[in-house]
Amino acid sequence: MKESLSSLKITVVFLILTASLYPIGYWLIFHMESAVPLMLSVGLATVTTCLIFKKSLGSLGWSWGSWKYQWLSYLVPLGYVAAAYLIMWILGFGEWYNSEYVTALREGYKVDGWSDTSVILFRFLITASISFILILPGVLGEEIGWRGLLVLELSKLMSFSGIALTSGFTWAAWHWPMMVAGVYGNETAPLSYQLFFFTLGLMSMSVIMTYVRLKTNSVWPAVIFHMSHNAFIQKFFNPLTLQSTDSGWYLNEFGMVLPVVIFCISIYFWRKGQQEFGSAQPASELLSPKNS
Repeated sequence: MKESLSSLKITVVFLILTASLYPIGYWLIFHMESAVPLMLSVGLATVTTCLIFKKSLGSLGWSWGSWKYQWLSYLVPLGYVAAAYLIMWILGFGEWYNSEYVTALREGYKVDGWSDTSVILFRFLITASISFILILPGVLGEEIGWRGLLVLELSKLMSFSGIALTSGFTWAAWHWPMMVAGVYGNETAPLSYQLFFFTLGLMSMSVIMTYVRLKTNSVWPAVIFHMSHNAFIQKFFNPLTLQSTDSGWYLNEFGMVLPVVIFCISIYFWRKGQQEFGSAQPASELLSPKNS
């Protein structure tokens, strides 16, 4: 009971600090032309919460864990993003590929003699390595909060489903002000439509990320998962897709297809989480070194 009350206090303070720092991070988006400060504000709220409650920063899950789950966290987002965009291309919601974008890439990379296929392949390799790594600072700032602290504390209060859905909804809601303000999303679909599918996608991702967080007792698989998701959507598949006036209803995190694909995959991890971490007791009671 005492541990549960302590976790509830930590969770509430973390959420209050995150909300309090949000306006500063949002303001910096326009002055630094980057979302990284806003993402790092979650990390700052996390560290501050740990200091207030004299909680060790080591408890956030810094151990590396099994390489199996690092690779899983890298490949699952690549798989579902590729599958979603393939579906969109086949159904005509967007076309493969945007030749003007490929031309701009060729000029930027200074590889004038390369074919479109070579440029696209090179772009994929850059996305899968360099672009992926460059995303680390901002994503790490977020993930030590959402999966490092929040999931850990929620695991002392509720079962697997509650942890995944609560942390996922909180994560999605943190993005809503930017979407309402029109700085995040698209100009095609109604805001309510975008909010629904964006939230569905992030809550579905949260199911998978909560599973690997609890399975490994490490925040790194969640960091890698988040980095892979962002990199392959933002740096490869979305810009390479030739869009029509109606594409906003289907593409990216704000359209219908990708969130539905993630949701379908998340069902498998939800079932595994229910089986391995239970539904009738806090997940923390089922964590053990053998799961690492």
